Amino acid sequence: MPHDCSAPTATGIYPFDARGVSKRFRHAAIFGALQSLQPGEVMRFCNDHDPLPLLRQIDQVFGPRVRAAYVSRTPGEILIDFLIVAE
Repeated sequence: MPHDCSAPTATGIYPFDARGVSKRFRHAAIFGALQSLQPGEVMRFCNDHDPLPLLRQIDQVFGPRVRAAYVSRTPGEILIDFLIVAE
């Protein structure tokens, strides 16, 4: 069953549907969203493809402060939870 990227989630989990953001601004919007989160909060990222270059960039910029875990890795429906951890 497909996940609804805009559906309400548990407290402290904030959906981010990258499919609706212009490619030109997508990475900046993602980085801004991650920077706005507090430790213990999660951004649930939704995309139509596996964003491997983005994951490498996030690791380079944020290091261990952001942990990524796949929720769904179905082709056409990628969901990743980005957890913000205390430094």
